[in-house]
Amino acid sequence: MTIKKFSLGRDLTINRLGFGAMRLAAGAFDGPPRDPANGIAVLRRSVELGVNHIDTAGFYRRGAVRANELIRRALSPYRDDLVIATKVGPLPTPDGVPSGQATPDQLRCLVEADLRSLGLDRLDLVYLRVGGMTGPGGESIAERFAVLAELHAEGLIRHLGVSNVDAVQFAEARGIAPVAAVQNRYTSGMGLLAECEEGGMAYVPYFPLGGGVSPLNAERLGKVAARLGATATQVQLAALLATSPSLLAIPGTGSLDHLEENIAAKDLSLSKEDLFDLRR
Repeated sequence: MTIKKFSLGRDLTINRLGFGAMRLAAGAFDGPPRDPANGIAVLRRSVELGVNHIDTAGFYRRGAVRANELIRRALSPYRDDLVIATKVGPLPTPDGVPSGQATPDQLRCLVEADLRSLGLDRLDLVYLRVGGMTGPGGESIAERFAVLAELHAEGLIRHLGVSNVDAVQFAEARGIAPVAAVQNRYTSGMGLLAECEEGGMAYVPYFPLGGGVSPLNAERLGKVAARLGATATQVQLAALLATSPSLLAIPGTGSLDHLEENIAAKDLSLSKEDLFDLRR
């Protein structure tokens, strides 16, 4: 049976199937804004379904619709067991695409803006998101991560994470302050997963649908889904969670129907035969 919970930073127990807030404001960074009432309904239903880990960012916005403000409006006052993770680093360009990069001097203001927009005195988890929309770039992150480490020491951040990093950048961050989580795109490979397992850190692939180490073959995916009476999306999420007990899934959606489908994957058990059929 897949372990359903994870101890984030060794002191926050969360369900391994969480919720990503990126699609609350818009279906895409350059798409039209969504109705805020819809996002509020999705957030409230997600918590009703057992979600207690929400991944967001200040740059998840389109026009006047901002994911952080929807989270505050929908869920504040927050439940004691709700963990909200956010990311700082990218800066939106005029077209709304977060392709700019914050300087070290700008990071404190971004963290403080997240505190205000979410209505919190302390952020549970803050990732330093490196680079733009592409994969890890290899530049030093020491100066920027040190700023977040200072905010952690001041008590404004409970746990630190890194996102879109390579092995060298990961080691660089760990040499400055404890890292509780890594958030990389799953298609960039799982090279850091073993290190996270060994160190008790979470590995949180973004754009998670794809089953983990590599995209799943559609034909084999359909075969397993039919055998289990499940949807392809549910099998993909279940396969991702079966990859490692340190791996967290944060599928995002702006649809109540898709939310229900995604969260139901937490109760889907894949047999050894299922996993073999998916990954052989």
